[in-house]
Amino acid sequence: MNSTTPASALRNLVLAIVTAGAAALAAAQPAQSALSSRQQAIAPITAATAVGDLPQLNAALHRGLDAGLTVSDAKEILVQMYAYAGFPRSLNALGELMKVLDARRQRGIQDTPGRGPGPVPTGQALLEAGTANQTKLSGAPVKGPLFEFAPAIDEYLKTHLFGDIFARDNLDWQSRELATVGALAAMTGVESQLQSHIRISMNVGLTAAQLRELAEVLARAGQPEAAGRTRAALDKHLAGS
Repeated sequence: MNSTTPASALRNLVLAIVTAGAAALAAAQPAQSALSSRQQAIAPITAATAVGDLPQLNAALHRGLDAGLTVSDAKEILVQMYAYAGFPRSLNALGELMKVLDARRQRGIQDTPGRGPGPVPTGQALLEAGTANQTKLSGAPVKGPLFEFAPAIDEYLKTHLFGDIFARDNLDWQSRELATVGALAAMTGVESQLQSHIRISMNVGLTAAQLRELAEVLARAGQPEAAGRTRAALDKHLAGS
């Protein structure tokens, strides 16, 4: 025997309608972006820098500044690129940033200057800070036959890349890793380094969802090959290989 009263049946009907409406409304909302607009802007800048595509870089810089990158952010990202793409690419990219900023000033756009870095250690303290940064980023001390074969490159990595650059506190490590992944993904022949920086990205708190979104951002920015390399490196990392 059905003991449901007309009143309770009405309440159940109203509840079902409200629940269905709420579900439909939630489905209609755009998915929350895993990366902020500012974070999304970084990899297209560094990918274009790494391959020397100045027109694409020009457009990416405009988008990045519009998305909230400060002038200091943009400069720092491009300075860091010399460690991955070389001085010529970095210098050309900084020159393009100067053109972009000048064009924006002429249009009356006053971009936020941002802040410069705080003091960076020197001498033995720099080597110690760089070694600590490298260990923290990588998740373990970095050593191996390559560094025994060429100890100078080991010292340069520790004192300069992870010391001089990663000790500069005007750009957070997640932003630096987004920049690095974008650059490495755009280049050929550096798959092992890209794989390492996918792992480091997750060590500094970026998620698999955010890295997948980074790949989508690269694809939309006209870097489909970089997007594919990012997805492949992430899949390999998640598979544990």
